[in-house]
Amino acid sequence: MHIRPATTIAEVLAAAHLHDAEPRPAWAARFLAVEGHLMLIAYVDGAPAGFVSGIEMLHPDKGTEMCLYELSVGEAYRRRGIGRALTEALAAEARKRGCYDMWVGVERDNGAALATYRSAGAADDGVFAMLTWEFGGTDAPGPA
Repeated sequence: MHIRPATTIAEVLAAAHLHDAEPRPAWAARFLAVEGHLMLIAYVDGAPAGFVSGIEMLHPDKGTEMCLYELSVGEAYRRRGIGRALTEALAAEARKRGCYDMWVGVERDNGAALATYRSAGAADDGVFAMLTWEFGGTDAPGPA
């Protein structure tokens, strides 16, 4: 397994099978162009096997932290430590960038994700509620 940052739209699109929906080239370009956005892709025998995306978040009174936005490992590659390796690689990059911490939101019943993050050194920070505002519009996820 080899992990490296995605730097081109083609790399993101080649990992389309790992995303929840088909990645859109314009969105991939925008993601890659924004400072503080990061996608690491794990390759097994040259094929994308998993990815993790992170977004640096900066606040005037807190400094910079890394949000682990999404982690995905292809079904054929699960239970091989790829998710843990991707999480650890993102944490290493966050440290290198001077982030004071890294966090991720996880559903309490997602045992696989919880086990992966804990195996990579994450600690439970308690229970919280996540609330969303659905706006729809042209940036809404869905068919490409």
